[in-house]
Amino acid sequence: MQCNTKTQPLRIGILGFGHLGQFIYEYIENEHNKSTYDFDLSFIWNRSKDIFLTYNKKLDQNLIVSTVEEGLQRLPDLVIEVAHPNVIEIYAEKILDICDLFIGSPTALANASLEIVLRKKTLTSGHAIYIGTGAFWGAEDIDKMNERNTLCSLSITMKKHPDCYKLNEPLRSKLHNERIKLDDQPGEIIIYSGPVRELCQLAPNNVNTMAVGATIASNLGFDHVQGCLIADTSLYDRHIVEIELTGPEKKIDNNKQVKFHLKTIRTNPAEFGVVTGTATLLSFISSIKRAKGRTPGIHIV
Repeated sequence: MQCNTKTQPLRIGILGFGHLGQFIYEYIENEHNKSTYDFDLSFIWNRSKDIFLTYNKKLDQNLIVSTVEEGLQRLPDLVIEVAHPNVIEIYAEKILDICDLFIGSPTALANASLEIVLRKKTLTSGHAIYIGTGAFWGAEDIDKMNERNTLCSLSITMKKHPDCYKLNEPLRSKLHNERIKLDDQPGEIIIYSGPVRELCQLAPNNVNTMAVGATIASNLGFDHVQGCLIADTSLYDRHIVEIELTGPEKKIDNNKQVKFHLKTIRTNPAEFGVVTGTATLLSFISSIKRAKGRTPGIHIV
């Protein structure tokens, strides 16, 4: 078996071994059955080791490390975080001292002071931060509008089955009480509607798509990009993401003002109760393949 002769495979560390972390691990391992491959696994870390005991597939125990610091001693080229925003808060600067960082929990950047610190850290360390587009459709075009300062508004609506949500208070109680009112009858429950920054604190595991949007639309930012979180019991096999934006008005026929408007609806097949849909998992892999060779800073890939 040989690796790609054009470029050496990236040495990858994985932080988090939940649904997404396991998917990445299995993808990389399966790729090693091919004549060429892009990644070599350096280490895997999870906040609790119990998850490794319940994993029912083959797992190289030598990859498991007890601490993030132990993993960094193996000198990876890229560390992929798919654990929790708190992991970014605690370890991101240490990681950037060693290598590039792929943030799978971009809700961490809703902490404005942390975002500033990490942007500065990329400059002093010479390493880059990458964030995958995930379920955020049309990221490149919206990024272009942001660069031209023609993005006037951006709103992101996410709809999932209630059991897909992992919410902090008071949203957890709100969803519980509203489901009781519906008495198991079909219907939508608006859990939250407002600025994305606040929502990232209340539902950090569920609104990474919104955090990606707020990062791309930096001229609007987390305070002005709007998010709406909806629970719908009919969505037992899919997640829905609606992205709506406006651009500047143009005068048509000398008197009529017409505003640029776009709305996309993304229906993503998803197993019941999971946070991440099937298409998003595959998108994540594509983003990881693009996570290399950039200048210091935060890059959406």
